This record gives sequence, C-alpha cells and structure tokens, in this order.
Amino acid sequence: MQIFKLEHSKAAYRADLALYCIMVVVLAAFLLMDGPREQRVEIVAFALAGLVSWPAIEYALHRFILHDLQPFKSWHEAHHRRPKAIIFTPTILSAALIAVLVFLPALLATDLWRACALSLGVLAGYLSYTVTHHAVHHSHADNTWLKKRKRWHALHHRRIEHPGYYGVTSAFLDQLFGSIRREDTLKTADRDPNVY
Repeated sequence: MQIFKLEHSKAAYRADLALYCIMVVVLAAFLLMDGPREQRVEIVAFALAGLVSWPAIEYALHRFILHDLQPFKSWHEAHHRRPKAIIFTPTILSAALIAVLVFLPALLATDLWRACALSLGVLAGYLSYTVTHHAVHHSHADNTWLKKRKRWHALHHRRIEHPGYYGVTSAFLDQLFGSIRREDTLKTADRDPNVY
C-alpha cells in the first residue's frame, strides 16, 4: 500500500475510515478518563467548537484549495472525472494537516486538554464528511437527508465551468456565500438522487 497514492484499494479506503473512527474514540476516551474534572465543561465546549467549525473548514478547503491550488486542484479534478473511483486524500496527509493546522496552534494558544478537545471536534467533523462523501458516491439514498446531499453533490460535479455547491455535509455556507444557482437546484428537484 503506497502512503501518498490518491487512488486507493478498498482495503486502504476501509483502513482510512477505521483509523479515523479509532482516533475519534481514543481521543474522546482520553479526554473523558484523563481530562481534569474541573475542565470538563471547557473540554466539551472546545470539542463542540471544533465540530461546529467543520462546515466552514470543509467549505473553505473545497472551494479555495481543491478548486484553486495545485497539486490539490489536479487531484480533485481526477475525482470529478471518475466520481466512483476510490480517490481520497492520503491518510497520512489528512492526519498531518489536522495535527499541524488544528492541534499545534491550539496547543500553542491554550493547553493539551483544550487542543485535544478542539482536534477531537474537527476529527469528528472530518469523519462525518468522509462518511457522507462515501455515501453520496457509493450508496443508494434511503432517507431524505442523504437524498438531498446526493442531489447537492451531483450539482457540484456537474458544474465544471462555474463550480459551486461546495458543502458536502451542509448546504448552509453555499447559501450564505451565494455559491449556488437556484435554477440548478430547481431543475434537479425531481431527478433520481442515485446519479453516481
């Protein structure tokens, strides 16, 4: 298994998902069992802050990094060309980015407990994104929420010249920043959400 390969085997894909699940569980257990009791409310607040910040992180990464900055842009274009292929950010890269861009700055600004809690929230958000993105491309929509996410993401994949619809787990920031086209949303309202 190559560490920096973009297209992965099913085993590597499952290993990535399992690793992030394990990291979330282990970090949550560490904070619950070893975290100072007098900081429990703060720890929960920092974890929630990390989780609530995820949609903004997801939107910014998708809109400004994956669509504008090389080599990420060419990697993401490969995903657009082949949406059913198992193409994703290598685990070592995504984990390193979370460590360097979330954990270390939080550690320098606060303490170990708050940095771990904030990282836990972001990791949980990233995990929710990973699961949602997988479901959008590789499963049939059985519920209303997933059907909406599949339609939204299908619009993103269809908008090559004028991209938009960057949110995978949420449409809120696309609506807030106007990165949608109302006519696209209306045209696809009755289409089959299982477009991939």
